[in-house]
Amino acid sequence: MKEETFPVVNMEKLNGEERATTMNLINDACENWGFFEIVNHGISTELLDRVEKMTKGHYKKCMEDRFKEMVAAKGLEAVQTEIDDLDWESTFYLRHLPKSNISEIPDLEHDYREVMKEFAKELEKLAEAILDILCENLGLEKGYLKKVFYGGKGPTFGTKVSNYPPCPKPDLIKGLRAHTDAGGVILLFQDDKVSGLQLLKDDKWVDVPPMHHSIVVNLGDQLEVITNGRYKSVLHRVIAQTDGTGRMSIASFYNPGSESLIYPAPQLVSKEQDMYPKFVFEDYMKLYAQVKFQPKEPRFEAFKTMEDPIATA
Repeated sequence: MKEETFPVVNMEKLNGEERATTMNLINDACENWGFFEIVNHGISTELLDRVEKMTKGHYKKCMEDRFKEMVAAKGLEAVQTEIDDLDWESTFYLRHLPKSNISEIPDLEHDYREVMKEFAKELEKLAEAILDILCENLGLEKGYLKKVFYGGKGPTFGTKVSNYPPCPKPDLIKGLRAHTDAGGVILLFQDDKVSGLQLLKDDKWVDVPPMHHSIVVNLGDQLEVITNGRYKSVLHRVIAQTDGTGRMSIASFYNPGSESLIYPAPQLVSKEQDMYPKFVFEDYMKLYAQVKFQPKEPRFEAFKTMEDPIATA
């Protein structure tokens, strides 16, 4: 059997004769992978290089020693059995929408703050362009997904900046344990030299290939609900590496607003089955926070048994 190739999409081809083929490639990736990697996406390579250089510099200057202290305090270098309650990662979070907190994050140099603000604006545009592509592929009216995400007060959008340092026991400690993402569209700018991200496809873990200046796109639980299961959020994890300089990962989450009502698009529901529940996004996130590393299906089932959330929205 021929091994399938991880889907890589050249976004420039959406503007020419290969548009239909490219749209089909994206649709197939959403239906069968939950992930795809995009190149020629419109974010300048100069900006990406600045983001990478400053992110790695910030880790070295401000976070590396803290991470080493945490490892020493927990005795992680000497563990003999699998660790299942923490991840081998050093992270901080930036919020962009509805209100930015970049100016409040300690230890960030001014230039780094400005670069991350610029990067967030570019990613926001890209996320909304991807939502429009998904609408077209799904046969939904233009702007449908954006409207659902906006709700009454606009979407939520933030970035998790992670570094995965070399790990002495990668067989016992994951960089990041397996999970699906709770939100909408996730845009990942990852290290192009150090691999580690894997997704589960057909019961096998598949590497997401590091590519220079690419953005990895994956779909969260909300898009699985809105598409009534036509598109799926997929389990993924990060494998820690023993050698090298560590791996950089900048994941940006373009999500519905906290008060947005999430439910399957009526055009995508057949009369025989309405598989997915209706809920307020903030309520889903509260549940997800408690059970992130558990299967997603019980989360969906939990909302099916609740009363109509419209009354509490």
